[in-house]
Amino acid sequence: MAHTAPAPNARASLSAADAARAQSLRGMKRLATSLLLIAALVFTVSFALQDQYPWLGYVRAAAEGAMVGAIADWFAVTALFRYPLGLRIPHTAIIPNRKDEIGASLGEFVETNFLSDEVVLGKLESLDIAGKLGGWLHEPANARRFGAEAAVAAQGVLTLLSDDDVKDLLEKLATRHLFEPEWSPAIGRVGEQLVAAGQQGPAVEALLAKAEEWLRQHPEAFSQAVSERLPRWIPGFVDRFVDDKAYREVLGLVQAVQSDPRHPIRLAIDDYLADLAASLQHDPAMIARVEGIKLELLESPRVREFAGEAWASVKESLAASLADPESELRRGLESAVVETGARLLADPGLAAKVNSWVADAAAYLVRTYRHEIAGVITETVERWDPSETTEKIELMVGRDLQFIRINGTVVGALAGLSIYALATGIHALLA
Repeated sequence: MAHTAPAPNARASLSAADAARAQSLRGMKRLATSLLLIAALVFTVSFALQDQYPWLGYVRAAAEGAMVGAIADWFAVTALFRYPLGLRIPHTAIIPNRKDEIGASLGEFVETNFLSDEVVLGKLESLDIAGKLGGWLHEPANARRFGAEAAVAAQGVLTLLSDDDVKDLLEKLATRHLFEPEWSPAIGRVGEQLVAAGQQGPAVEALLAKAEEWLRQHPEAFSQAVSERLPRWIPGFVDRFVDDKAYREVLGLVQAVQSDPRHPIRLAIDDYLADLAASLQHDPAMIARVEGIKLELLESPRVREFAGEAWASVKESLAASLADPESELRRGLESAVVETGARLLADPGLAAKVNSWVADAAAYLVRTYRHEIAGVITETVERWDPSETTEKIELMVGRDLQFIRINGTVVGALAGLSIYALATGIHALLA
């Protein structure tokens, strides 16, 4: 009548905790069975000697009741997990035969009683998520750990990303956001604002300074350029005089424009830039010309090459920064994490918002995926082998169920003794 022990290969696959439960279960089974055997032995002896010693009738009755209680409860406990003595009695081996129904009921129970909005939100309201998170993030060691884990995750993402896909994405983004809109009006509006604010001044100054520098460093090149445009019949001394005169005049003009903010040439440049900005916005011919330049650029293979080069550079830089614990990126991330933790601890308003966000997110997830979450339990139990399911459940609750056998033995003994004593007393009174 003792339970069949799990097969050796099943025990070998048990975890350490399950192995300890199995050993404890075997001990309780031996104890319950030993009480039954003791009751049977006591019954045998008392039954054989009760004619010589009438008081042994009470002992026999107690032992008889103990055996009845022990056997009945053994049958009840065994019927949960397997067929008693291998006999296919109806409504026995309940767990292996109704495994799927038990899994469905368990999933429904969890869904109804543990994944309800009231239970989840009530638990979240009792927890200061923002405070606990802020305290954890505020610790530098935790911030470093968070940064390290985030870096590993980011490196994994970089590894999974396809370079060709990223290049295609960059090219599409560039086409959509840079090439689809008209360039000319936008450039014209920006130019108009810059000219109106006088922002072209530094650029003009830089060009004048560069022109003066070039003239001073290359007088021969300037003279040669002038001489090449003079008639060949002009004498050499006249040629040199003209070259020198032209050089001094041009250099003086550049210096005069530099020194006078209201010089006519400066004003002419400003007017030209203003007219150019207006043309870029309103002149159809200018707009069409700029659009043509844009289309030529769009069709150029340099666009995809640029996208590939940009992604390769960014990817290499990111990978190096993520791998280096002392990089500015990692240190910046850790600093941001610590600062976030400090803000969560110091700002009750922010903490309240975070707690509200967490509660709303949890409520949404529970409300939307409650059935799917509970379904995991049902599907998991359905995938279990019946014998495996029986073993798992028996290991979890079997030890406590053996107390039913023990209690049944004790209660049966008391009931048998009480019934025998009452019957004997009534018989004595009637006699």
